[in-house]
Amino acid sequence: MNMNTLRPKVSIPTRWKFLVPLGAVALLGLFGLASCGQTIQPGNVGVKIRTLGPSAGVDPTPLPSGWHINLPGERIAEFPVIQRTYTYTREKDERGPENEEVTFSDNNALPMTADVQLVMRIDQAKAPALYKRYRLTFDQMFEGPIRNDVRSAIAAETELVSVEFLYRGGRQQVIQKALARVNRKWEPQGVNVSQLDWIGTIRYPQVILDSIQAKTKADADASAAQAQVAVAKAQADAKIEEARGQAEANRLLAQSIASSPQVVQLRAIEKWDGKLPQVTGSATPFIDLKKAD
Repeated sequence: MNMNTLRPKVSIPTRWKFLVPLGAVALLGLFGLASCGQTIQPGNVGVKIRTLGPSAGVDPTPLPSGWHINLPGERIAEFPVIQRTYTYTREKDERGPENEEVTFSDNNALPMTADVQLVMRIDQAKAPALYKRYRLTFDQMFEGPIRNDVRSAIAAETELVSVEFLYRGGRQQVIQKALARVNRKWEPQGVNVSQLDWIGTIRYPQVILDSIQAKTKADADASAAQAQVAVAKAQADAKIEEARGQAEANRLLAQSIASSPQVVQLRAIEKWDGKLPQVTGSATPFIDLKKAD
């Protein structure tokens, strides 16, 4: 027996035959629409760029965080609107293994390098104008013109001072002046760099370190020698003053004796133990007993 003859036949209503392909088309359309969208992450702002149609160009209205549709010929560039920290270092970081240390020199053209970090953000309202001017994404702008201006600002300030000034504590003054230079250019355009700092120490040439350390030791030795001279002089001055005081005391004593001979007699009495000499000659006793009485 043929088993197929036992199965009931199911007929699909005619109206459902048309809905099935329409649903498939709609589903494909939803998937296609979703693939054309873009999500702007929290803390970022979007800039819509159109390359087709009469409104081609940069849309002046910034896009908030969230999901946005990109029609054909449209794309969105993102810019950070909350403060974030970025670094330029010799060692590799999250952006890659490239050496991004900053190079500069002092007023004698002595070369140095250092790692720096900056804290910055983009003014949300000015993001479209910023993209329109440079035609760069934020990463491209950060790696290109902003980095160049940070390096130029640091170099411009270090060229005004000596390596000794930097080594002996002047580097913070220099980096703050460099920060002011960067902000004078970028803040009016909507890029605010709130902090610019050294990471670690400046990498000086070894010959410069040796020279500075030798000079520091020589200065310390000279200071120690000067201190010893000062101590010796003070001791000598004290002895001179002591001798001067003793001489003045002797002078006053002699003057007193000359004007009052009784003083000698009194001093002798004070030192006499009360015993008379056992043998006396024609010499006058050292104490005039009559006067003593």
